[in-house]
Amino acid sequence: MERKIGWEIWSEEKIKQTFEYSENYKEFLSRNKTVRKFVNGCVYEAQKLGFKDISEFAKLKKGDKFYKINKGKEIILGFLGDKKLIDGCKFIVAHIDCPRIDLKTSPLYEDENIALFKTYYYGGIKKYQWLTIPLALHGVVFLKDGTFKEIEIGEKETDPVFTITDLLPHLAKEQMKKTIEDGFPGESLNVLVGTMPEKEKGKEKVKAKVLKILKDFYGIEEEDFISSELEFVPAGKAKDAGIDRSMVLAYGQDDRVCSYTSFTAFLDSVNNTVNNIFCILVDQEEIGSRGSTSASSSFFEYFIEEVLEKSGYSLMDIKKVFQNSKAISGDVNTLLDPNYKDAYEPRNSAKIGCGVVLTKITGGRGKGGSTEPTGEYVAYIRKIFDKNNVLWQPGEIGKLELGGGGTVATYFARYNIDTIDCGTGVLSMHAPFELTSKADIYSTYEGYKAFYKEE
Repeated sequence: MERKIGWEIWSEEKIKQTFEYSENYKEFLSRNKTVRKFVNGCVYEAQKLGFKDISEFAKLKKGDKFYKINKGKEIILGFLGDKKLIDGCKFIVAHIDCPRIDLKTSPLYEDENIALFKTYYYGGIKKYQWLTIPLALHGVVFLKDGTFKEIEIGEKETDPVFTITDLLPHLAKEQMKKTIEDGFPGESLNVLVGTMPEKEKGKEKVKAKVLKILKDFYGIEEEDFISSELEFVPAGKAKDAGIDRSMVLAYGQDDRVCSYTSFTAFLDSVNNTVNNIFCILVDQEEIGSRGSTSASSSFFEYFIEEVLEKSGYSLMDIKKVFQNSKAISGDVNTLLDPNYKDAYEPRNSAKIGCGVVLTKITGGRGKGGSTEPTGEYVAYIRKIFDKNNVLWQPGEIGKLELGGGGTVATYFARYNIDTIDCGTGVLSMHAPFELTSKADIYSTYEGYKAFYKEE
């Protein structure tokens, strides 16, 4: 299939719109680096357009705009159009969690006059990529009295940052003989916190100094770490990349590029569709979607039951709703990287700047674990995209016996909802800083908006 490059075929006006959209995207990513912040950011934007928590509605009717939050880490937004619910809905689901470095439950210790945090890595990462870069600490600490403390250190110009050290090349002869996996064990991803001792203390004076700072500034005791959600992410804002500023370099674009584009497409569609449309942003995809705020939880089903009840339907109608509905699993795909061509099959790989990626086959080692949509549904999506002049391309995750990957599509296909994977292509996926084309970001937004609009 011939792939067209957006920059070559688009008008100057559309290119301008693409750059303007990307500025808002970068700003939103820079402000909302954790799952909870992303949810709160969406609520803030939705409320400005009249969205309310679904609990504020005794009944739902055409034109109502509503949302529901699950434990602060998952959100579903809905809009009721002209169509009956039993005639189906349009769902786009994306995940808002990203690879990161989390604190262990008892993280703080001192060794050789240095205070450090023990960590877990969250999601699939190349551990060496997280060494020596500036890190920021984000998160929430929940206290026994029911209150909580928000922490953000490392994002302001005046803030200190954190880092994980690496062994100097002069002493790394044995390390460099090992595989990447063995040379960078997970237990060595210990984040440096401080080196200044608390003079009045006895043992572990540097650790005592860190605890004093945490107590004085945040009201946190050492035992409070066990009920915290604290994570290290790359410090700094999303940036333009390339001398032509055609790309975005930022943390967390897998999968917040699809989360942001689906969310903004949803907001921009509520006055331009007859459909019942929903934007679903879930947590924990990067670690298997097994938690109560993930795509596998019953929150989605319970939410649709609540929508049905408040719209005057029977709960028995939920089967009709699902079988007549259509969904997009908004998740990223990889792009053909000229530095690593051997990992790709060029005819079936997505290319940068050629639009949103339709991924018919996920899974790995053939079609193992894939949620393959029907041919009819693929044709339906193609028709919508072409009708609305959406720049799109097919793609896959690497060579047949090298690549593959899972998405949240399976958790919606199981309800008998037609579901296809469709999202933005990414270079350096799961690295601390990932790379996307602004043309592909805007094409994803246009594709999602077309899906919401068309019957």
